[in-house]
Amino acid sequence: MLSNSSKYAVKAVLYLALNSNEKKRIMVKDLATPINVPQAYLAKLLQELARANIISSIKGPKGGFYLDKQDRLNSLMDVINIIDGKNKLHSCVLSLEECNAEKPCPLHDLVNPAKTIFVRNLQDKSIGDFSLEIESGTSFLPL
Repeated sequence: MLSNSSKYAVKAVLYLALNSNEKKRIMVKDLATPINVPQAYLAKLLQELARANIISSIKGPKGGFYLDKQDRLNSLMDVINIIDGKNKLHSCVLSLEECNAEKPCPLHDLVNPAKTIFVRNLQDKSIGDFSLEIESGTSFLPL
């Protein structure tokens, strides 16, 4: 359901949520290895998120990417929408353009309820909420 780009962006944002703040910024080269994403590709994703005000960045030798208090209020759906576009998670699982409730594909009724819950959780929970789950041990992210 998520593109590789969105998966990389989500991992990067959660890493930043756990390891950065206004005083502790992280450079792309220091982020790429722990989350196992090619550095050049990660740089493009992070720049896109920074332009959309999902994450923060400062240029220069003491610069880097970070999440401030306001950034942590964004949702992971905000991240996915910037990277994949707003319709990615609402598209047909079989990639059929005509698939909808009136004209469902063979998997529509099977996948749609779970997808609806998934999307709602991505919208309703903030980046900060997800990072708190990782910090408390209720969820896991090998970083």
